[in-house]
Amino acid sequence: MWYQKTIEDIFSELDTSKKGLSKSEFSRRLKKDGPNVLPKGKQDGLIKIFFMQFVSPIIAILIVAIVLALIVSEYIDAIFIFAVIMINGILGTVQEYAAEKSAEKLQEMIKVTVCVIRDGEKVEVDSKDLVPGDIVVLNSGGKVPADIRLFEEDSLVVDESILTGESEGREKNSRVAETELAVSDRDNMLYAGTVVLSGRGMGVVVETGASTEIGKIADKVMTVDDAASPLVIRIGKFSKQLSGVFLIFALLLSMVLYYKGYMLKEIFFSVVALTVSAIPEGLSTAMTIALSISSHRMAKKNVIVKKLNSVESLGSCSVIASDKTGTLTVNEQTAKVVMLPWGDSYYVKGAGYNPEIKTDFGDSLNRVNKEQMNLIAKLGALNNEGELKCENNKWVGIGDSIDVAFLVLGEKLGCNLNGYKIITRIPYESRKKYSAVYYHNKEKNENYFTIKGSVEKVLQFCDKMSMEKGNVKINKAKIKKQNEELASSGYRVIALAYGKKKELESKSSYDEEDLPKMVFVGLVGFVDPIREDAIEAVEFCKNAGVKVYMITGDHPLTAYYIGEKLGIVSDSDGVVTGEEIEEKLKLGEEKFDEFLKKVRICARTTPMQKLEIVESLKRQGEFVAVTGDGVNDAPALKSANIGIAMGSGSDVTKETGDMIIADDNFSTIVTGIKEGRKAYNNIRNVIYLLLSTGFSEIILFVLSIICNMPMPLTAVQFLWLNLITNGIQDNALAFEKNGVGIMKDKVRSTKEGVFDDLLVSEILISAAAIALTVFGLYNYLYNVKDLNIDTVRTYIMVVMVFMENIHIFNCRSEKVSMFMLKIKDNYFVITTLVMTSILQVIIVLVPNMAKVFELKTIPLTDMLSLLLLTLPVLLTMEIYKVFIRARDGKRRYHKP
Repeated sequence: MWYQKTIEDIFSELDTSKKGLSKSEFSRRLKKDGPNVLPKGKQDGLIKIFFMQFVSPIIAILIVAIVLALIVSEYIDAIFIFAVIMINGILGTVQEYAAEKSAEKLQEMIKVTVCVIRDGEKVEVDSKDLVPGDIVVLNSGGKVPADIRLFEEDSLVVDESILTGESEGREKNSRVAETELAVSDRDNMLYAGTVVLSGRGMGVVVETGASTEIGKIADKVMTVDDAASPLVIRIGKFSKQLSGVFLIFALLLSMVLYYKGYMLKEIFFSVVALTVSAIPEGLSTAMTIALSISSHRMAKKNVIVKKLNSVESLGSCSVIASDKTGTLTVNEQTAKVVMLPWGDSYYVKGAGYNPEIKTDFGDSLNRVNKEQMNLIAKLGALNNEGELKCENNKWVGIGDSIDVAFLVLGEKLGCNLNGYKIITRIPYESRKKYSAVYYHNKEKNENYFTIKGSVEKVLQFCDKMSMEKGNVKINKAKIKKQNEELASSGYRVIALAYGKKKELESKSSYDEEDLPKMVFVGLVGFVDPIREDAIEAVEFCKNAGVKVYMITGDHPLTAYYIGEKLGIVSDSDGVVTGEEIEEKLKLGEEKFDEFLKKVRICARTTPMQKLEIVESLKRQGEFVAVTGDGVNDAPALKSANIGIAMGSGSDVTKETGDMIIADDNFSTIVTGIKEGRKAYNNIRNVIYLLLSTGFSEIILFVLSIICNMPMPLTAVQFLWLNLITNGIQDNALAFEKNGVGIMKDKVRSTKEGVFDDLLVSEILISAAAIALTVFGLYNYLYNVKDLNIDTVRTYIMVVMVFMENIHIFNCRSEKVSMFMLKIKDNYFVITTLVMTSILQVIIVLVPNMAKVFELKTIPLTDMLSLLLLTLPVLLTMEIYKVFIRARDGKRRYHKP
C-alpha cells in the first residue's frame, strides 16, 4: 500500500525524484500506461439504438400481424402496422439519442490543468498527460488529477466528499501510516477527483486512470448488470398473455365456424381479419409517445431522462436510497446562528453560498448587539483563506467551507473590510484546532490578533469576554454551556476572539506564543443546510408509499440530525454505521436482509457497502431508486433499478445514472415519480381502450355466429374499424395530464402484471356494453326490420365507430369520472374524435368510397340518431367508477 511506504521507497519503486521525470521518460511511460482517463462504458451508436427499439415482445406480435394481414391481402393494414413499428422506433431512437447527448454535455471529466515538475522545472500539463512518477504541485482550489502520495504539505485540507461522502474537509499530512487504513483515513494520500480546500502540497503520482480509487469504482460499475424496468417486465408478460388469448380464441372460433358449415377459406380470412383487428398494434406507438411526453415534461423541470423506460421506472419505485451530502443537503456550510456572550442569539436567513439573501433582524437587534454581530462577522472574514465569487449567475466558494461561510455572513451583514490590512497569519491545522490573523486597523491605527476555532481552544487564549456594557472577566462555564446548546442542536460551532498586539517580532512563522490574551466575542453555529424543499419532498414520497433511506459516508450523529429533520427517522434506532453493516454482512444474506428492514439511515458507509444495501433491498422485493452525486455512489446507482445522478456530481455518476437531475434538487424526484405514474396510467388507459374495443368486436362476432346470423362485418370492415378508431384515438390518450390522487395510490409491486382485477373487469364490462348494444341494433335491423345485410353492416359500422370514439372519455381515467376531467387538459381527445367521426360519415355518404368498404349509403339523419346508442357504454362505466371509488374509499378522485 502506497500510504504505508516511505517516500524514499516510493521514489525508488517508481524510479523518480523530487526533480520529476524527464520528458523522454514521461513519453515512454505514457505510451506504456496510457492516458490518465477514467474507464467508460461503451456508448451505443445511433444504429444500435434504433434496432434496440424493436427488441420487444409487443413488436413480435405486430410482425405476426403484418404477416397475417399480407396473407389476407390487406396491404393497407399491413402498411399501417409497419408504419406503427417504424414510428415507434424513430421516436424512441430520437429520444434516447438526444438524452445521451444531453448527458454528455453535463459531464465534466476530471480533465484539468495541473502543475508538474519535469526535468526539474514547473510546467502546466493536461491531467490526462500524467503518469506514475510525476511530481505534482497542488494549491488551494485545485482539483486532484490522480492518486498522489504526499511528501510535502502546508496546512493542506481536502474535500473528499465525492469519494467518501464526508461533508467536512480532511487535513492531510505526509507521515507514513503504520497500520492498514480505510480510504477515508489515509491522510498522506490524495485521490483523483477530490478538491483542495486550502493550503498547499506536493506529491508523487502513484496511480492513474483505471488504477485510481475512482477508476476502480468506475470499472466495478461497468461490470454490474442493468436491471430491467417494470414496464419492460409488465409489457413482456402482457404480450405473452395476449398472444395466448388470441391463439386460443382463433382456434376456438375456427372450430365453431367449421361446425357451422363455413368454407375453410372464409373461416381463415375472417379469423385472421378479426384477430388482426383485435391485436393492439397501436400500443407500441402510444407507449412511446406517453413516455416521450413525460420525459419532455421532466426535461423542462431539469430532469434529463437517458432511456424512455426510466420515466415509468421512477414512478414504480418503492424505495429511494439517497446520499446526504449534496443531495438532501446543499453541501455548502452555512452560518445559521450567531450567539453573543450575554446569551442573545440570532438566526441568519438563507442557505448555502448566496450572500444576496440579506438578513434584517429588525427591532430585535439593538445598537450594541448590532455592533457585536458586525464585529464577529468582520473577524471571521479577516481570519480567512476562502474566496467567494459569482460565476454564470451562481455563487461559488473556493477554499475551506467554513471560511467561505464566514465570507457569506460578512456579505449578508454588510461588513466593510476596506480599513483593515492583513500583516501575517497562522494557518489552520486540525491538531491546533484554530487559525489566527495579525491585522492592522487603519481607523484606530492599532494592530490586533484575531483567532477562530474550536470553543475549547479559543477559550485557552481568552481572559475576558465582551458584554453589553464592556469587557468583563470571562465566564468559561457559561460559554461552554452555550456551545453545548448549539452542538446538541446539530450545529458545528466556531468561537471567535481578538486581542490588541502593539508589535510583532519579525520571523518566518508564528505560533501560540505570539498570541496575546484575548477577548471572547461570540459563537457561530454552522450547518450543511437541508435543501429548502427536501422536507416536503420526503413527505411526498412517504405519502406516495415510497420509503426513503439515507445512505451516507458522513458521521452517524450528523446523519441522524439531518434524518430527523427530514422525517426519515424519529429516533436513533433507525441509524446504523458501516462497522455494524460489515458485521451483519458476515452473517449471510438472510440475516443481513432482516437486519436492514429496521434501518432507514446508514452512516459511515463505503461504496461497496452501499452496493450491498441496494442488493439487499432488491432481494426484499423493493424496486429501488438510488440518488447520488459522488463517485462513491456510482456502484449503488448502477445496481439500482433506477439510478438518479445529480448534475453537479462526478462524471462517473452521471454516466452511470439512468436519469440526471440537472439542478441537484431532491424534490425534482417527486416530480419524476408523479410523471412516471402518469405515464404508466396513460399506458394502462391505452390498453384499456384498445382491448375493450377489440374484445367488443370479438363478442359481437361470436354472438352473431351463435345466433346463426351472418357475420356482422366483413374482413375489410373489421380492418377499417381497427384503423380509424384504435389507430388514432389511442395516441390521444398518451397526452393525458390527469394526475388526480396519483401520489396517494399504493406503490405497484414489481411482480404485478399489467392485468389486475380493475383493468380486466373494466375491459370486459365496457366491451360487453358496446357489443350487446350493437348486437341489439343488429338483431333489430336484420330480424325485425328485415334490412339487406349490406345496409345492416353499414349501420353497425357507423355505430361501432361512434361508440369506440365516445368510449375514449371512459378511458381517460380508470377511476375519475369523465365529468371531472377537463377537456382543455387534452384537446387531442376531441380533435381525434371529431376527425374520425367525420371521416366515417364521408365514407358512407360518398358512393364510390362506400363501395370500396362494401357499405351502402344511408341518410345523414339516421347516422346522427345512432349517436344516442353511445349513451349505454358511458352510463355503464360511470356507474362502475362510482362502485370502484366506493370500494376503495378514495373520495379524492372527485377532486381534479
